[in-house]
Amino acid sequence: MTVQQKTRRPSSRSKFSLLSLFEAMATPHALDRYLELVDPMTTVRDLRGEVTAVHRSTADTVTLTIRPTHQWQGFEAGQFVQVGVVIDGVRHTRCYSPACSQYRDDGRIELTIKAHPEGLVSQYLHGNAYVGLVVSLSQADGTFHLPSPRPDRVLLISGGSGITPVLSMLRTLLDEGYSGALTFLHYAYTENDVSYRAELDAIAAENDNVRIVLAYTDQESGGDLHGFFGTEHLDAVAPWYSDAETYLCGPPGLMRGVKSVYADLGLSENLHLEEFAAPVAVVAEDAAGDVTFSDSDVVASNSGRTLLEQAEDAGLTPAYGCRMGICFTCTSVKTSGCTTNVKTGEKDSEPHKKIQLCVTVPVGDVSIEI
Repeated sequence: MTVQQKTRRPSSRSKFSLLSLFEAMATPHALDRYLELVDPMTTVRDLRGEVTAVHRSTADTVTLTIRPTHQWQGFEAGQFVQVGVVIDGVRHTRCYSPACSQYRDDGRIELTIKAHPEGLVSQYLHGNAYVGLVVSLSQADGTFHLPSPRPDRVLLISGGSGITPVLSMLRTLLDEGYSGALTFLHYAYTENDVSYRAELDAIAAENDNVRIVLAYTDQESGGDLHGFFGTEHLDAVAPWYSDAETYLCGPPGLMRGVKSVYADLGLSENLHLEEFAAPVAVVAEDAAGDVTFSDSDVVASNSGRTLLEQAEDAGLTPAYGCRMGICFTCTSVKTSGCTTNVKTGEKDSEPHKKIQLCVTVPVGDVSIEI
């Protein structure tokens, strides 16, 4: 009898042990810190992306096509990713929503970024992004996405740079062969401010069930609608809106207008939204007490600003991403004290609780693990 010896493949546990051994040998730096010296896109754990195309369709936007490393797990249309770039030796992270379909066949991500006047990262990418640029990425996150099964009728509303997550929804539904009633309503200052205009025109021409509506707020000619959102716009573009699910993303004014109209109509439960806008700056007038950053042995007088801002004022550098309460990068543990969430107005006195520094202000004495 001949006994054949089979070659045993290393188990996932042994692979993990071997990886841990290599990382231990690489101390004090992670293994990826050494690999990036050879090729920034060769990583063991870090998720990164290489810019493979750069396109500027309007004066203040840039569209980046990004090839992620093997760790990328995909996304659902409407979700966001955190993008990190190094500016003057410091890594800065911001949240952006992919504009492509979640079924894009080459696995790449398409981001369209508007250069905001005071946006450090958006201005940098608009002016300096190039083919070959490597950025850090996070896995996709966020609860703003289409339900499954898909609704019979869908109304997508966007404004300005808020077009990206709802355009992703539109592209995804088209890739699925969606046959229900679908209206895409986009608000812009003028026709020159509409990203993806040629593609939107093509979509309208090729799909009988899809209606593309462009509304201009600062231009009286051209387009389909003019002025700001109201019930008359709803009646004109989607008379079936009360039986539909509506998905909204745009600037604060549009968000407030749509939310107000839907509340008045008793349709708030049909409205789903994503807000990529920083909360209004708040400085509590009755600020009192001290903020203790326990991990750093730093104590500062409560200035009434957010805990992220107060930590930075005290010379600390806590991690952060969006600075608007979306990405949860700046989450830290509050060990004691009372805080207020500036987005919701809710107070919290529970000890040993994780809070978001960027949207939380202390009320009296607070201790936090920073």
